[in-house]
Amino acid sequence: MATGKKHANSYGNESISSLKGADRVRKRPGVIFGSDGIEGCEHAVFEILSNSIDEARSGFGDTIIITQYEDDSIEVEDFGRGCPVDWNPVENRYNWELVFCELYAGGKYHQDESYEYSLGLNGLGSCATQYSSEYMDVTVWRDQKKYKLHFEKGSIVGKLEWEEYKGRRTGSLIRWKPDLEVFTDIKIPEEYFHDTLKRQAVVNPRVKFIYRRQQNGDFQETTYCYENGISDYIAEIAGEETLTDIRFIQTERRGRDREDKPEYKVKISCAFLFSNRISLIEHYHNSSFLEHGGSPDKAVRSAFVSALDQYLRQNNKYSKDESKITFGDIQDCLVFISNNFSTLTSYENQTKKAINNKFIQEAMTDFLKEQLQVYFIENPSDAEKICEQVLINKRSRETAEKTRLNIKKKLSGGLDISNRVQKFVDCRTRDVSRRELYIVEGDSALGSVKMGRDAEFQAIMPVRGKIFNCLKADLPRIFKSDIITDLIRVLGCGVEVTHKYAKDIAGFDISALRWSKIIICTDADVDGFHIRTLILAMLYRLTPTLIRDGYVYIAESPLYEITCKGKTYFAYSDKEKAEIISKFGDAKYTVNRSKGLGENEADMMWLTTMNPETRRLIRVMPDDARKTSEYFDLLLGDNLSGRKEFIAEEGYKYIDLADVS
Repeated sequence: MATGKKHANSYGNESISSLKGADRVRKRPGVIFGSDGIEGCEHAVFEILSNSIDEARSGFGDTIIITQYEDDSIEVEDFGRGCPVDWNPVENRYNWELVFCELYAGGKYHQDESYEYSLGLNGLGSCATQYSSEYMDVTVWRDQKKYKLHFEKGSIVGKLEWEEYKGRRTGSLIRWKPDLEVFTDIKIPEEYFHDTLKRQAVVNPRVKFIYRRQQNGDFQETTYCYENGISDYIAEIAGEETLTDIRFIQTERRGRDREDKPEYKVKISCAFLFSNRISLIEHYHNSSFLEHGGSPDKAVRSAFVSALDQYLRQNNKYSKDESKITFGDIQDCLVFISNNFSTLTSYENQTKKAINNKFIQEAMTDFLKEQLQVYFIENPSDAEKICEQVLINKRSRETAEKTRLNIKKKLSGGLDISNRVQKFVDCRTRDVSRRELYIVEGDSALGSVKMGRDAEFQAIMPVRGKIFNCLKADLPRIFKSDIITDLIRVLGCGVEVTHKYAKDIAGFDISALRWSKIIICTDADVDGFHIRTLILAMLYRLTPTLIRDGYVYIAESPLYEITCKGKTYFAYSDKEKAEIISKFGDAKYTVNRSKGLGENEADMMWLTTMNPETRRLIRVMPDDARKTSEYFDLLLGDNLSGRKEFIAEEGYKYIDLADVS
């Protein structure tokens, strides 16, 4: 038996430890902010901003100013009551300690006291942001005093300072710089601020949000304010050509999530219309954008299906033995915004992207059902138009589903109303020599590319999620994938496979190809590269002629956006960035990491990625088909031993690109 020396990997009672103080956030930022990357950095901004929003919504101050400085520091200023920072006799501590140095401390735990409807409830945001900052400066005006605090890397420097203040203003001003020791990236893109502040202006009517961005010492200012909130927003989105006018409804309800849980109040506000040109559903709760929905989304789905199905049945709109509509049939022509507030909120997590309150779901479902029934009775012409469009959507979907049972018909069928591909956006010209197909990743990229394209000759096909590795998947599984089969349908030329599962599939016909260029357009990040490779693998497995004959291209996205003397330059590599900067001499410039495609403005998208005069396309032209096949198999196929050998011999060249966090 071995004795004496302790094993290095021993696990005993002394092995258990706890993080203390600022380390609770600094060493695990993803727990609080959802990420240690730029998304977490953005969420920290929203945590500070939400406190100012809560003040404004409670009637204290109607203006919030957000400043983004050139050194990546952020400042949020409001004109509310001012954050309490002085001595707290109940807690026997200074309030600044509770707010900025204590997790789970704040003034929003007691329902119906300081804040009736509060965005921030957990008492984490201000403290967590302070803990994760290189520095934070806090200035507060209240009680005829001006208070100042200075923190560095999670700790107070000096003490609370104050002086008499005879002016009338009250409020808080917080400036901080996210710490690169905590976050991997702190260069928050400008678009984040524009998107966030616009959304907050939408759900907080008459509150003015001012965004200031420092560039070359000067400040560029943008103001967001919606007088009528979600009604103005939905009118802006839908435009003038709609099936129905905007319908705004609101109510207040009281209830509880469970018999043994406390009663609380919810204020429900909704605006919606129907359109055959655009569809959009967004939910907000206590000013927070519910990206993943939760209770409100479930309520909308249930209520609209129930109300419309009832109307269709009562008015004999269904054909004999016709199946019931689904929410997808309604969603295709619905523009719906909900803006709800509650005195008790159950978020799925600290990032506040979904709520799961049972009562809110039930109350919203019942309210929407009631209002839709009244709406249909009072507006019979609108009801007829809505039902007609929903039935068109339903029957189109059903026809498309039936075609999937016959692979040959599915892969060679035309793109028409009876056999449409979900979210595919076609171009106008029928001239194949001009038609270009952009294959993009996800709905966010779809929106940006759609706005930035030339609709005359550029079409868009979004990839919903990551497709199979077609070099490893068997053919039955491949042809069961909607993503893959939709792509093949859009291409129009069939597939090149020799297998029993492909015996009923139309043979490959290059003359049936609908496009002169097939352009793979993904983000310039690891996920984008992965999706790009999977699409190339699919094309190589099913339609290798398209690659061999030079129809397939990769759209090169810029890595950096460089601004100098009012001009913007784009660099597609670190080498290009260095070359561009070297030409500036002593002139001041700014370098921003290029954002994902989904965050690009339309003009930017056209200039960098879509304009044939300025874009960069890489033609995928394998000179040696055998060699290309070998590399695909090596990197994506079943050749595990070969892949291990390749990584061992070549992996050091790519270590800087690897995510080993």
